[in-house]
Amino acid sequence: MTVLVFLDPAHDDGTVADASRPQLMATDLGATRGDGIFESMLAVGGTPRKEQAHLDRLASSAAALDLTVPEAGAWSRAIRTGLREFAAAEPDRTDAVVKLIATRGVEGAGSATAWVQVSPVPASTLRQRETGLRVLFLERGYDSTVAQRAPWLLMGAKTLSYAVNMAAVRHARAHGADDVIFTSSDGKVLEGPTSTVLLAHDRDGLKTLLTPQLESGILAGTSQSALFAAAKKQGWELGYGPLEPHHLLEADAVWLISSIRLLAPVLSLDGQDLRTSTALTAELTELVDRFV
Repeated sequence: MTVLVFLDPAHDDGTVADASRPQLMATDLGATRGDGIFESMLAVGGTPRKEQAHLDRLASSAAALDLTVPEAGAWSRAIRTGLREFAAAEPDRTDAVVKLIATRGVEGAGSATAWVQVSPVPASTLRQRETGLRVLFLERGYDSTVAQRAPWLLMGAKTLSYAVNMAAVRHARAHGADDVIFTSSDGKVLEGPTSTVLLAHDRDGLKTLLTPQLESGILAGTSQSALFAAAKKQGWELGYGPLEPHHLLEADAVWLISSIRLLAPVLSLDGQDLRTSTALTAELTELVDRFV
């Protein structure tokens, strides 16, 4: 069951569309050029998680692309319309994936196409939270300073141009792994195709949580940010890179975190088993459930 709600100035709460029928013009620049942006968030019990953080990042991505999109209130109303429709169709499901999508619109029209999509959480996503991930390092092909030198590459924006990211995941699966962590050409750890990298040290009762630095050209993770805020209140030390592959191999635990999959332990990197910690994973998972 998938629900589509198109943002429409003539209808404050959006217009529900039939997801089984074609809805997008073939000349839409989102389809022909990948010229657009998106956000994905988890909804639990009909309530979207971290909605404002996702709306803020959507606005930031739109600014990076010089793309005019509907205002935050219109998105919020369409989200609630979609969640009501989804709950009516799937009353036994408590969780849902909510995607916000905006393209530059039909070529020549001069206005964005924007919609909300609500669908079930994939079973594979739920499974990876529990079983963990086998991960490969793959080079992204840029050095860690490119985002500062070349903002037109949109390294920190969440765009629809995800062909490279999905190709990386397919490469991992073809080689017996589940996911990828990108590295820069100068040897820095970046991010996953759809996730943020976390690692932890537990030394003599001092627990430290680290993530790559944003200046390296990665997407600011809404889940990572919320988890860091919650962990700091619980006495964790926080760090922001720069990280290199050996830091992950030496850590007490490594995870990938994202808004839908949430916190997933990394079991191995390039076939090398990593240290894992049931206790640290349980502690951070509890914080994720409460605050993320």
